[in-house]
Amino acid sequence: MELSNLGVEPAQEAQEALEAHEVHEKAASDFVLTGHVLRPLSLSVEQLRRYDSALGEPFDLRCFTTNRYIRRVGRYRGVLLTELISEAGLRNESPGDFKRMVFVAAAHDGYAVTFSWHELFNTPVGESVLIAYECDGGSLGVEDGAPILYSGADIMAAPRHVKRLRRVDVQVLRPL
Repeated sequence: MELSNLGVEPAQEAQEALEAHEVHEKAASDFVLTGHVLRPLSLSVEQLRRYDSALGEPFDLRCFTTNRYIRRVGRYRGVLLTELISEAGLRNESPGDFKRMVFVAAAHDGYAVTFSWHELFNTPVGESVLIAYECDGGSLGVEDGAPILYSGADIMAAPRHVKRLRRVDVQVLRPL
């Protein structure tokens, strides 16, 4: 079937396909910070660049279960997760809620990792958890896995190396 029979010119169809791809790429690179927060955030990689940045140290990415070398990862640049959480504000409806908070970071493919409030705000771990948008000075795109959540203080980086971060959801664990 010819496109002209449908009333759509080939150039117009190509432009529409390109625009749809650009919208998909932008949506794929956005992530949200939601849950038990005062002001949920939805940020693109470009918006992350407007925040103060932090640098991670280069590291060898290794499989957690086999210790198999995967690849060398250069120096990430990104925004500290704690900075974004502070901007969103944590709801503290009952005394001590914040001490029972967990932060679930999930990728587009469903891979998820957790952090506790204590880890992020009461240990050195929080000083090195980045949402990265650059590596070795080069911009990271969706094809590179941006945005990438990385925990620089972990002994093994792979388990909490989250490519294509989609969301960080703040939850409060109920008392036992």
